[in-house]
Amino acid sequence: MPKAATLSKRVLKSLEPLMGVVPEVPHPVNPIGLKDKMMWTVIVLLLYLVCSQIPLYGIQKMAGDDPLYWTRVILASNRGTLMELGISPIITAGMIMQLLAGAKIIDLEMSEDDDKNLFEKSQKLLALVIGFLEAIVYVWSGMYGDVATIGAVNCVIIVLQLTFAAILVTLLDEILSNGYGMGSAISMFIATNVCEEIMWKTFSPMPYGNEYEGAITNFVYLMVFRSNKLAAIQGAFYRDFGPNINNLLATIFVFLLVVYFQGFQKDIAIHNKGQKGSISNHSIKLFYTSNMPIILMSALISNIFFLSKTLYKSFGSFFLVRWLGRWKEASIGGQSYPVSGLAYYISPPQNLGSMITDPLHGVIYILFIVIACAIFSKTWTEIGGSDSQKVYEQLKSQGQTAYGGSDKQLRKRLDQTINLVAPLGGICVGLLTIVADFLGAIGSGTGILLTCNIIYELYEGYKQETRRTMGR
Repeated sequence: MPKAATLSKRVLKSLEPLMGVVPEVPHPVNPIGLKDKMMWTVIVLLLYLVCSQIPLYGIQKMAGDDPLYWTRVILASNRGTLMELGISPIITAGMIMQLLAGAKIIDLEMSEDDDKNLFEKSQKLLALVIGFLEAIVYVWSGMYGDVATIGAVNCVIIVLQLTFAAILVTLLDEILSNGYGMGSAISMFIATNVCEEIMWKTFSPMPYGNEYEGAITNFVYLMVFRSNKLAAIQGAFYRDFGPNINNLLATIFVFLLVVYFQGFQKDIAIHNKGQKGSISNHSIKLFYTSNMPIILMSALISNIFFLSKTLYKSFGSFFLVRWLGRWKEASIGGQSYPVSGLAYYISPPQNLGSMITDPLHGVIYILFIVIACAIFSKTWTEIGGSDSQKVYEQLKSQGQTAYGGSDKQLRKRLDQTINLVAPLGGICVGLLTIVADFLGAIGSGTGILLTCNIIYELYEGYKQETRRTMGR
């Protein structure tokens, strides 16, 4: 083992006493039935929804605009509540650990249970540390009011509440991922937030100027109360100060487009060595790494946005701070937005017209999303244990080999397919996100893509559990 790998493993081993303090959910001893899994899934989701409505104790009226406004839906975050941080600590920790592993700074054998367990515990400990640090930064930056006015005691209480919530989210995710429920809590929370956003912006009865916020609600209102029906239809479809019917149609189109791409897969013919004439397929989907590339990319963007906005508020005259991002205090929906710097170029253009007025912004944004998703997707296959080597070992342990070939042929086909599909799937995910953003889909392109993939995975998981239950 290389010296660097030995050193990184020794450092992680030295942190094991701290890892032991972090609460964890044990794996189930006996198989969990489908009904029990559904029950635990509903319980976890209800706990998240309840925590999303419990306000933080000790805060004043929320100060200023929201620095995480653009990414709250993706981070399953709700401002001013216990779910203020959402899944941000977990995702940020995962991104950091993945980057360290990809750069071989942390070089563990993920095929070995001890190393994989050490990696997962280290990631969970890092998530809690990040949650604690984010809580301190949130309070210090004045998100909940002036620190001097809030008082030292209330500041500490707010930090403790947010840290407790980060621990709770970690445990809720472990409940599902360890096999007690369906899917992943992280994915479930994201899908819930995005669906809530879409439903609200479609049917909201809240006043929005002289109209209504919901696209459908506003369409009905205009058609009933406007004498000029042509102007009413035009206003419902093309208004630019709130969700409109075109945004809703774009959302539906993107959902259908993602479902269509879900069916793309490459089949590798295999057969069981112990059964003559047995032929089956090992399918490798285009979205091989599923949601992880877009989730990690969203975490990266949200952290850059938050850091940039916080620094610009206090140190806006410094060159490096302005290079990171300069923010305009005028509002879009009540929120300031980046107008230059790194934060500006990695934020989506407002519409296709923006591509013409500032093509450099559009080109950099597209390249950033596509390249980041491809890199994260490729790296995740190695970290998540789904690279060609791991898949080959799993198939070989089941007595499977390439149909009409040998183990060597099977390994070659897996290498070729997975090494191509992993980055290509990430690129497709990035492109679908960009298309949705440019079309103005409700809930953002990232949110819609994530939600569609999550719902599809839950459906696939439900079918597998049903077949397993019926097969007993």
